[in-house]
Amino acid sequence: MVMNHWMVEHPIYGYQQRNGHPEATEKRVRRIYRQLGLQGLVPRFKTTRSSKRKEGKFPYLLRDRKTRYVNECWSSDITYVSLPGGMVYFTAVIDLYSRKILSWRLSNTMDAIFCIECVMEAIEKYGIPAIFSTDCGAQYTSKEFVSMLQGFGIQISMDGIGRCLDNIFIGRTFRTLKYECIFLHDYATMTGLSNGLEGFVEFFNQERLRQGSDYQTPDEVYKSGCFPEREIDIQVA
Repeated sequence: MVMNHWMVEHPIYGYQQRNGHPEATEKRVRRIYRQLGLQGLVPRFKTTRSSKRKEGKFPYLLRDRKTRYVNECWSSDITYVSLPGGMVYFTAVIDLYSRKILSWRLSNTMDAIFCIECVMEAIEKYGIPAIFSTDCGAQYTSKEFVSMLQGFGIQISMDGIGRCLDNIFIGRTFRTLKYECIFLHDYATMTGLSNGLEGFVEFFNQERLRQGSDYQTPDEVYKSGCFPEREIDIQVA
């Protein structure tokens, strides 16, 4: 079987690709995986430590709730990336209906500023969500972050202590980003990592197919359920 250009560039795909090899059927690919002893790796979850600033904690609003349209609920989190020079931190905002990555930031510090900037960029580009969901980390329970969301009239949802599955969708996005981009490249600098992430986020939104979205891309799902554009005043005191 001859691999096509798509499979070489994106080895994470098996038979699930739009322009795949006609002989790369699900049955054949799964049989080859068994013969080679290949299987997926599952990362271990890390729960977030609760902030001591209890005034910033909000209830979880998404339990048993089905997201039905774009901009109904956004989610954000922070993950860690190890570079030779030390640890850097990545945050992103995703739309839960389409799973589109709306904005992202890298930082070498764990302050709330880069999280706020990431959310502000998403609001400027895509509008204001009804609900914003995060974990209860210190960045998201800070007065600055909470005040920013409340200034836009956004409902705030936070998962429970030790309940990592409450914020699982952004976690799955980070897993995809790490296993299909970061772990496949030897990034040595923050600039190199940033350039690599920029290309992958574009690929993720515009080309990567999702089984849960009937093999549509996040961009396709987002555009099909997008609200009409409206003018937004993004200035927050």
